Amino acid sequence: MLLHNPIPITPLPPKKPTHRRSTAVSATASFSISEESLSSRGFTFHRTVENLNLDHLNSVFAAVGFPRRDPEKIRIALEHTDALLWVESEKTRRPVAFARATGDGVFNAIIWDVVVDPNYQGIGLGKAVMERLVTELLDKGINNIALYSEPRVLGFYRPLGFVSDPDGIRGMVYSRKHKKKK
Repeated sequence: MLLHNPIPITPLPPKKPTHRRSTAVSATASFSISEESLSSRGFTFHRTVENLNLDHLNSVFAAVGFPRRDPEKIRIALEHTDALLWVESEKTRRPVAFARATGDGVFNAIIWDVVVDPNYQGIGLGKAVMERLVTELLDKGINNIALYSEPRVLGFYRPLGFVSDPDGIRGMVYSRKHKKKK
């Protein structure tokens, strides 16, 4: 027997690359460090991948202990990124801080790849990037924001409003590792 679906299904339009658009951050947001202050110290914020050298970004990843990544895979990941921020040193013309978020664009987002070049840590760049990225997501109406982080830096995120296991929620990660056979 063939079943007829009385509800018409309209295909979704192709996803537009959101990483290329410039998203204005809420005018009411209050940040710990203004963009003017960072600019006066020789740093520029970017909200698109334009002018982002992926080899230089990969060097920052490696400097903080992330594995070196295939630049082509980084490019593909960035094409599927909904929001990103990076900070460029005007002196070196290299990225020195970076963070990105993926998600469904409406309800949920996950923040990934938060890095600050060790030579620039401790001056507020990580906090500045995170404050702006979270504000951009909240301004889009996205209230369920998750974050992947290494345990050694969890203390950095707590003052920014992140908590471990809210309401007893436990995340799970798929692993290819198999149990040892007895």
